[in-house]
Amino acid sequence: MQQEAVAILLFVVLATGLGFGLLVVGYLFGPRRTSPVKRMPYESGMDPIHDTRRRFDVRFHLVAIAFLVFDVELLFLYPWAVASRATEAGDPRGIDMAVTEGWVSGRGLVFAEAMVFIALLALGYAYAWRKGVFRWR
Repeated sequence: MQQEAVAILLFVVLATGLGFGLLVVGYLFGPRRTSPVKRMPYESGMDPIHDTRRRFDVRFHLVAIAFLVFDVELLFLYPWAVASRATEAGDPRGIDMAVTEGWVSGRGLVFAEAMVFIALLALGYAYAWRKGVFRWR
């Protein structure tokens, strides 16, 4: 147990030292010439055209929020899949393996919960579609 702690501590110390070392090297050897062009805001390879405080259309934010909601759903499905899967116990090389239950004994209940979650997401998707969130005018 103590060897693993020493290895983790060594890793953290080396990673922190490398990070600070790279910052110091960049500060010491990096160019220091500034100009008005270098101070100008830069956005995705294009020169800024409008004022930075202009208003965005609310549809942009609706699409962004909908994307986040439906993208993050996978983060919730993965733990359910891992917790309810059948695990294999025994030799790691595959010899004399016995299939045992996973972390959750009621796999049907976990499946039903996941299906309710997906149904609620589908309902939200249908609602957003019906309201025209995905239609860009």
